Amino acid sequence: MDRRFSYLSRLLWGLVVAASLLGLVALRVTSCAPTPRPAAPGQPQAAAPPPPRHLSRDCTAKGWEHAARINASSLRGLPWSPFGREEVGWRIYAPLIAREIGVDCPPQSTGFARALAGWQSRQGVQPDGLISQLTWLRLKGTVQGRRPFVLLATQGVCAAPADEARLVAGRPDEILGDKPIFLRPGAFAAYRRMVAAAHAEEPELAADPDLLKIFSGYRSPAYDAERCATQNNCNGRERATCSPHRTGLAMDLYLGHAAGFSADSSADENRLLMVQSPAYRWLVANADRFGFVNYPFEPWHWEWTGEPPKAP
Repeated sequence: MDRRFSYLSRLLWGLVVAASLLGLVALRVTSCAPTPRPAAPGQPQAAAPPPPRHLSRDCTAKGWEHAARINASSLRGLPWSPFGREEVGWRIYAPLIAREIGVDCPPQSTGFARALAGWQSRQGVQPDGLISQLTWLRLKGTVQGRRPFVLLATQGVCAAPADEARLVAGRPDEILGDKPIFLRPGAFAAYRRMVAAAHAEEPELAADPDLLKIFSGYRSPAYDAERCATQNNCNGRERATCSPHRTGLAMDLYLGHAAGFSADSSADENRLLMVQSPAYRWLVANADRFGFVNYPFEPWHWEWTGEPPKAP
């Protein structure tokens, strides 16, 4: 039964992609390189998505039943590589997608499909309400385009490291573990405002003192280079010679973790638990109010955009 389902799921997804890309240039989602288009000099970056909403009380929309069924199947069974590594299903990215298209509905609902179709129409994509390769590339490009560090990288520029003399240290109650955490003053100030709001607005976050604590902040280029050499794992999804952490604007926040995994394990099981947590869902819905944007592959990684990184 499982083999038949897997075969049918793959066949169904293949038909969906073929239909969605008819008349368009085929695109792949196998590269881990950034995909956004850089903003022109002096132009604003992509705006934050609208607040999520229900299209109806029960998230239903007539006429979108077929799209909802296909999304329900691909949600758990889609074989793809959204960030260069093979994954199955898009549940890990569902909260971020829902926020981006401005709907607070389950990803397998007809309301979600209808909202996605509206977003697709505004983006010039076939409004079929389906998570296809082309739709994902647009979504990914939009989200990544809000990261100033990535916009520099798309121009072949690695942001200059922060001036260490101007960094400030976090308080013990803000840090997970005993490793000192340093950030730019503005980033720390925004982080503190965000955590205060999270505790005031979400009782579950206030009840766990470890949630939203920082376990990694500024990392010097020399430190990252040494770690890359030691672990023999550079310029991938998890380790990079040119890391956003060099700017003093990026931070890794504790969102919980699955049993047997670390707080920054990129295992699918661990990431799925994180994105289903109240902490991540609150961040997805509210972090932009304080100038923070997420790197979608790592639920714990957030960057403050209130102060742009500088070119060398």
